[in-house]
Amino acid sequence: MTAEQAGLPAVEAVRSLEVRWIFPGQVQAATARWFGRFPAALELREDAYLLDPHLRGLSVKIRGGGDGPLEVKVYGGSSGVLDITGRARGRVESWQKWSFPREPSSQGRPDPAGWMRVRKKRRISMFPPVGGHGRAGLPGLGQEPRCAVELTEIRMGGKAWWTLGFEATGPASMLRRELEATTALVFADAPPGGVEFGAGSSKSYAEWLGLRPDAGSAAGA
Repeated sequence: MTAEQAGLPAVEAVRSLEVRWIFPGQVQAATARWFGRFPAALELREDAYLLDPHLRGLSVKIRGGGDGPLEVKVYGGSSGVLDITGRARGRVESWQKWSFPREPSSQGRPDPAGWMRVRKKRRISMFPPVGGHGRAGLPGLGQEPRCAVELTEIRMGGKAWWTLGFEATGPASMLRRELEATTALVFADAPPGGVEFGAGSSKSYAEWLGLRPDAGSAAGA
């Protein structure tokens, strides 16, 4: 069924190239200060992710919980490994995302039997294109290729997690360059001791939730 057949307006897919690390526990103050070298917007929200049925290579969520838009992300494969010698190593993934406004009649909390609610406290910084004259700033509505960087604290089922993620958007031919330039800039200063941004911690939200890190508490999250 197409978006038009479902009565939803079609939204152009947004291509992205992403790398993310996810860790258990609370983000340390030293890590927050390390990330705080760049201006960042603060966002508090609760997203609801569809976990049952498990849709391999597909991420479905309601942004903002009960009354937000429906977002669908399709995995486009791995684009290799990002390796910043001595600082970070992670898997680079290609995604396409669609966002659909929801009809008022469909609003409300998802069925807890199939959905996981994830509370987020996000610090987000936006980096301009490589070769541009701007500097890291707050998220906006620019049309040029950009790379968003987020440091997010997660609460799920009464447990704490945190994540550092990079998302480059824009023309496909520029995504890898934007991602590599931004990660190199962020990791130009070594992260605080005790935090290893290694391949073992590198995964998408979809993969992480597919592993059911706290599935037993889905209904009470």
